[in-house]
Amino acid sequence: MKKTYLYITVFFSGMTALAVELAASRLLGNVYGSSNLVWACIIGLILIYLTVGYWLGGKLADKHPNFQVFYRILMWGSLTVGLVPMVSRPVLRLSANAFDRLQLPILAGAFIAVLILFIVPVTLIGMASPFALKLALKDARIAGKISGRISAISTLGSFIGTFLPVMVLVPLIGTYRTFLFFSSLLMLVATIGFFVYVGAKSWLRYSWMPVVLVLLWIFGARGADKATENMIYETESAYNYIQVLEKDSYRYLRLNEGQGMHSVYHPTRLNYSGPWSQVLVAPFFNHAPHTLGSVNHIAIVGLAAGTTARQATAVYGDVQIDGFEIDPKIVEVGKEYFEMDEPNLEIILQDGRWGLAHADSQYDIISVDAYRPPYIPWHMTTVEFFQIVHDHLTDDGVMAINIGRSPLDRTLVNDLATTIQQVFPTTFVMDIPGSFNSILFATKQPGSWDHFLANYNLLMGSDVHQLLLEAMTMTINYQQPSPEMTQVYTDDRAPIEWLTNKIVLDFIFAGGTGELQ
Repeated sequence: MKKTYLYITVFFSGMTALAVELAASRLLGNVYGSSNLVWACIIGLILIYLTVGYWLGGKLADKHPNFQVFYRILMWGSLTVGLVPMVSRPVLRLSANAFDRLQLPILAGAFIAVLILFIVPVTLIGMASPFALKLALKDARIAGKISGRISAISTLGSFIGTFLPVMVLVPLIGTYRTFLFFSSLLMLVATIGFFVYVGAKSWLRYSWMPVVLVLLWIFGARGADKATENMIYETESAYNYIQVLEKDSYRYLRLNEGQGMHSVYHPTRLNYSGPWSQVLVAPFFNHAPHTLGSVNHIAIVGLAAGTTARQATAVYGDVQIDGFEIDPKIVEVGKEYFEMDEPNLEIILQDGRWGLAHADSQYDIISVDAYRPPYIPWHMTTVEFFQIVHDHLTDDGVMAINIGRSPLDRTLVNDLATTIQQVFPTTFVMDIPGSFNSILFATKQPGSWDHFLANYNLLMGSDVHQLLLEAMTMTINYQQPSPEMTQVYTDDRAPIEWLTNKIVLDFIFAGGTGELQ
């Protein structure tokens, strides 16, 4: 029984170690986003902390090979796991304000400060496996067997700890309480270990620690993750930290670090001067006359809270719209706060690329707007993806894709245009004024700006929704020259995050400010 419980302890310590790493990514992702750069920092430093823990655990176990020291380490480790989100909250709020204003020194300092907070809990948890090996090993002849068993049990716990936070706990109880859950679980395991191996009397010295965790459950985990002005709602899902802001009757959907508005809603207005309405003009690069009646089916990859779907319904009527959205919680928010209830909208809860590849339909317009600002998912930037889009367009269908840039660097626009032109015969670019966004249109049939102007002139004298004419006017006024031909992205090589990191950092160091949509 006693040896069995030692293995149980190793299992839960391994689970907690990986759970802390995954929860840390969500804790920081709310402010800093979830780019590869952020993930690399988190994973790299957590591994360093675990390495220090393994070394210290082995060294301490040789000096004090007893269960009291072992479970005392885990008691302190579990307590500090529960304290991390509480201690980090003011730092993260400072970071959120710095991120909104792109104040790089504060942002970098706060990021380092939060990561430093994980040194103590992760190092203490890392000490568990080598210490347990020392306690379990009674016969050197079976050292390999015992070592392998402990490693296997710890790794199995880590496997569970990889999925449990993301798939269950964060969407159910939030990031902060996820930390408290694993903190409390490890505290319980350590407490039982004291009773099994050491005795209740020795545990009483540390009995205040569970009390602290109970108080944190009751008083410490409430409150907004960000002190965002005009916020009326916040929640977390398996994919995103979600905020809804409201100002002057406008509602805005913000995700994660908040650098961008993913959806906008106003009860009486439809034109938000952003990328959403520009999707509506896509078909008119085809040969004139091209009428509204030629649009019967639209796909939106990156539905969010349905701004483009609402605008498309107003302009084209009750055409069928398929909205691909990977996050069901965003869909709930869209229905609750953005009136995303159009009867012609079919919501498809899938990854956009996978969903589009397996769709049976052909579309007249496909909108690709799956940003996690300022990043586009890499698998939606490749020749293979754009071939899927091409195959699911009607003969005169058109794709519109939202692309980030800066005033100093149009490399991403050029790269994606080069990639898209491996599949589509013609592309056209316009810039959204007052933003870091460009819309690239790709036509399945050869198109031209002359076709667009001819269609615009014909529509000016007809009974069409004013939103379409306003969007076409903006497209004409902010049209851009043909992009420079550069590199082609493939499923094998698509350096999208490396390039976007460079664009963002170059812009920040140049003293720029602004926001991606």
